[in-house]
Amino acid sequence: MAKRLRIEVVYARPGRLDAVSLRLAEGTTAGQALEASGLLERHPGLDPRHEQMGIHGRRVPATHALADGDRVEVYRPLQIDPKEARRARASRRPSRPR
Repeated sequence: MAKRLRIEVVYARPGRLDAVSLRLAEGTTAGQALEASGLLERHPGLDPRHEQMGIHGRRVPATHALADGDRVEVYRPLQIDPKEARRARASRRPSRPR
């Protein structure tokens, strides 16, 4: 009997986390786990060909073979460049006297 992997696939939206636990065959890829999770049906805006994914915070391609206990994370596009966000926060701080 083929080994079954315990996998979790998660997609976070503002104020809401959609997480699915799966048992998949050994050799399953991150992209296949996303398709098996049902997230694509529940979130029609997701496109499996263009979504960025990661395992425990590290980016991986959809072709990445999963290991037992992996957590596949589907990343949303950034709303603003992190460097720009920092500059905006810094410009709102009062300047310190020298």
